[in-house]
Amino acid sequence: MTDRLVARDRLDGLSVLVAGATGGLGSAISRNLSARGATLTLVSRTEARLAELDVPGRLLALDLRDPGSCRAAVVAAIEHAGRLDVVVNAVGVVAFGAVSELSPDAVEELFLTNTFIPIFLAQAALDRLEPGGAIVNISGVIAEQNLPGMAAYGASKAAVRSFDEALAREARRRKVRVIDARPPHTETGLAERAFEGRAPKMPAGLDPEAVAATICAAIAGEADDLPSTAFGTR
Repeated sequence: MTDRLVARDRLDGLSVLVAGATGGLGSAISRNLSARGATLTLVSRTEARLAELDVPGRLLALDLRDPGSCRAAVVAAIEHAGRLDVVVNAVGVVAFGAVSELSPDAVEELFLTNTFIPIFLAQAALDRLEPGGAIVNISGVIAEQNLPGMAAYGASKAAVRSFDEALAREARRRKVRVIDARPPHTETGLAERAFEGRAPKMPAGLDPEAVAATICAAIAGEADDLPSTAFGTR
């Protein structure tokens, strides 16, 4: 392997804010980024789960559904590392059920968490990111093809993909990449933590560590989009 490729594989000195750092995929991304030398600011909604996260960095318990908390997370990352280079949004919730059965509260929570948080974080971070930086949002394969029993969840993720398309054009003027990641079903345990409904039977998913490695390699490289095909198959 050439020195150039080794250098691009590393993220030494880069300041990365990871939202949803204690989730199945967020924690895998955090570990991978740490191994690559990044300086991390790790955000989760609960202090208890942060305390269990064995990854060095500044730990913040914040509810990012509040735009003020998104701004606070960005400020904290800059205070911690002296700069901000990358924002990774790995926050997500899921609910299952037919359109006729899903409660209004579930629909509201899906969009507040899955759609609004990426928008709020982008608003908070875009003007503070260093040139050459990146925003990573994980919309998932559901944003490529929605499914029965997952309509509202899929719509909340497809909205992120649509947002990223326009955000990428705006961010390009600031020399910031926007990476929309759409991994296939991944064994993060999220489907078992649905706050409403029950997950349909699904085939075995991808390894979170492998998905995290693909996303982190994209951060270290020059990718500006990660369709489902970029993650290979199980």
